[in-house]
Amino acid sequence: MDSSERGYCFTAIVGQEDMKTALVLNAVNPNLGGVLIRGEKGTAKSTAVRALAELLPPREQVAHCRFGCDPHDEERLCAECVERRDQGEALEGVFLPMRVIDLPVSATEDRVVGTLDMEHAIKTGEKRFETGILARANRNILYVDEVNLLDDHVVDLLLDSAAMGVNTVEREGVSYTHAARFILVGTMNPEEGDLRPQLLDRFGLSVTVTGEGDTAARVAVMENRLKFENDPDAFFAEYEPKQEELRRRILEAQRLLGKVAYSRSILERIAAICIKLDVDGHRADIGMLKTAMTLAAFNGRQAVSEADLRQAARLVLPHRMRRRPFEDTGLTLEDLEKL
Repeated sequence: MDSSERGYCFTAIVGQEDMKTALVLNAVNPNLGGVLIRGEKGTAKSTAVRALAELLPPREQVAHCRFGCDPHDEERLCAECVERRDQGEALEGVFLPMRVIDLPVSATEDRVVGTLDMEHAIKTGEKRFETGILARANRNILYVDEVNLLDDHVVDLLLDSAAMGVNTVEREGVSYTHAARFILVGTMNPEEGDLRPQLLDRFGLSVTVTGEGDTAARVAVMENRLKFENDPDAFFAEYEPKQEELRRRILEAQRLLGKVAYSRSILERIAAICIKLDVDGHRADIGMLKTAMTLAAFNGRQAVSEADLRQAARLVLPHRMRRRPFEDTGLTLEDLEKL
């Protein structure tokens, strides 16, 4: 890829540690349910999302597949790939870079989930499916800027697919299902309105970003940006060792995740924290456990620790806590130490 077409280096982003951690954890474990990034303009939200795609390694997919199926994952092959396989065709794999699929605020339901050609189905008895954004997003990053301005029904559809890993379209008794496993990232400026609590709760993780308050950090932001614009090749070369090290850690964490264990006391601690903070439902409890396990894997361990739990709480709980108007939404490590 030409350097002028590449995104920013993820490891060159200054500060914003919670945002970077939340994105990396979703790359390790897409089952976390995505991340909502809230913050003012100019705080590297969209830069970080596109830099994540630059960081992740190419993925193997079936050649000429509209859904980007993994040739080694037969359980999640689309109907078209299954038909090709059953007809004796070898499903050749090709390696393609991870992509960021943008979902515009104006997107309609049909554009997101795809459409069924009912006239063709009635005439021929065959399903003809026109793919939507979710099909292109499968095994990629789905990015929704200004997610708070998106129609609530469309947000529901996105979050359902993110949670279930599939997209099902039904029209007049005819249905079509395909895999829709993606890293969901929503960004928004709270000054333009918030999401309903019911939708906030559906996002796995949430972080709030602000401009850097440290002089040295703001200087580093300016220096890195000018390096990137003036000599991108040198910029990428400078950060490639860090990029490669983080890439290696993500891949190793993916392999280790299934081996991570937790104790009964960890489960009791999660339950006690959620009760103390008056969190509705049980998504927060389950989300904390999954996030803590992913953190353990990312840090090369096979058991969840108290430190994993505290860090998971910072990412999973703030957007789910009941609040009065104008109440601070932050949850600090100091708060957790008191629980």
